[in-house]
Amino acid sequence: MIAALEDTVTTKQAATMDKINVMFIDDHRMVTNALTGLLNNDQRFQVIGEISDVEEAIYLAKLNGCDIFLVEVNLKPVSGIEITKALRKFLPGSKIIGLSVFSLPGYAKKMIQAGAKGYVTKNSSCAELVEAILEVHLGTKYICREICDMVAKEYLEPEDVFSDINKLTTRELDIIHYIKVGYSSKEIAIQTGLSIKTVEVHRYNILRKLNLRNAASLVNFINQKGL
Repeated sequence: MIAALEDTVTTKQAATMDKINVMFIDDHRMVTNALTGLLNNDQRFQVIGEISDVEEAIYLAKLNGCDIFLVEVNLKPVSGIEITKALRKFLPGSKIIGLSVFSLPGYAKKMIQAGAKGYVTKNSSCAELVEAILEVHLGTKYICREICDMVAKEYLEPEDVFSDINKLTTRELDIIHYIKVGYSSKEIAIQTGLSIKTVEVHRYNILRKLNLRNAASLVNFINQKGL
């Protein structure tokens, strides 16, 4: 009977606990809608916004309070890295988790340097996303297992290829993503809002930094390294 009473008290306490307010800063609506539904079905969380504009995000955060920002790295026209810097500037106590399709350690590193406390790829499980939110909310840092595995591979790799990858800029990593899925320079220009000439310059710089000869060798490199 005492045990049952304790369970009842615990349940009531859990029901009255403050929820963790979460905000998505992301322009991938299908993804954020699905994740919002997932988190809102968990009594520990409440999604207070799905935003793609940093000024609106800051306004809503000041109005409603926000415990965790989930920031897409590959936003346009302002990158998630720049948005993270802005959040840290105008909301110094912000706890930010980078969220991205990119599983390169270089992206995670840039987000952490910008002020994020965590990084989760969109290949991560829903359970891991929840784990990341809880850990960062408690004040610890969290890097998803996929990135940790990539870092381990980097240290075990006999050639220093991953250090070359980490020399690439955020925009160059973005270009690589489009090259991998088979986009032409013209198509990449449309997707990124850059000129075709600028895209070609980025492609040249990518090949130079990775010591590769052409786009075909770049695609082979991406596939061989599991990027």
